[in-house]
Amino acid sequence: MFNLTRRVFGIGLLAATVAVSSGATAQELKQFSIGYQKTGLPVIARQQQVIEKALEDKGVTVKWVEFTAGPPLVEALNVGAIDVGWTGDAPPIFGQSAGANIVYAAALPSNGEGEAIFVKPASPIQSVADLKGKRVGVGKGTSAHNLLVAALEKAGIPFDQITPVYLSPADAAAAFASDQIDAWTVWDPFFAIAETRYQPRVLARSSEVLKVNTYFLANKDFAKAHPETVTTTISALGEAAKWADQNRDKVAAALHEVTGVPLDAQIIAANRTKFGIFPITDEIIAGQQATADRFFKLGLIPNAVRISDAVWTAPGN
Repeated sequence: MFNLTRRVFGIGLLAATVAVSSGATAQELKQFSIGYQKTGLPVIARQQQVIEKALEDKGVTVKWVEFTAGPPLVEALNVGAIDVGWTGDAPPIFGQSAGANIVYAAALPSNGEGEAIFVKPASPIQSVADLKGKRVGVGKGTSAHNLLVAALEKAGIPFDQITPVYLSPADAAAAFASDQIDAWTVWDPFFAIAETRYQPRVLARSSEVLKVNTYFLANKDFAKAHPETVTTTISALGEAAKWADQNRDKVAAALHEVTGVPLDAQIIAANRTKFGIFPITDEIIAGQQATADRFFKLGLIPNAVRISDAVWTAPGN
């Protein structure tokens, strides 16, 4: 049974009561549930209603379900509370290792500049190496978790020589504000919010440490039963990506409108976001496999995984 920790995935279980789809085995789809977070391409797609328009002629309504992080979104996918969703690189690895009923449907650019390890300006910590013996806030099983592991590895600091404090972004923000943690590792818009409040010292960004992607995922049974809906959605997300690249001045306002995150933070996040969606290549699979292997070696996931086993191929491809 798929179950990492109650703390990490409790939100996902609650989501099952919010947006259970009409059923992956149903012959006719009536409601399509999409999981998203507070930033990125899916938010733009929601604001532009490109997926709703693409499915309108088929009589399918779209339900959007917001998550604070990737792990609970993956759990919601696993239990069928949502049909598709977008996360960073680490959550599907943790999910696959624990037996989650998910598949990789497409890849998106990484968080890159919008994900970082940082400290307050007055902190004596000057580099990643200085994190030895320190308390670092991070979401377990998130893309930020991968950044922290990789950055420490690059600095020659074993992961067991820091104290990871596994917190949701909201809890980590409170802990960072009250100095209960020495450093924080997180992605936009939470990183951007921290920048507007603290002008923090950045120790490392994902773009400096990792070459990874983010991912559009699907419930495995749903993708098998409704492949055309998955491909239609990917195509619509491509349209949203083109709009975002051509209307950078409007992206932040769109993100702010959907998420309620302060506009100044969303402007920062929007200006450094790369928009796009593309097929999963052998190179992308290899990169994701390297991350999975790193996690297994450190004992962060219970079972070794083969990423290629969970890659979905649209019929006819």
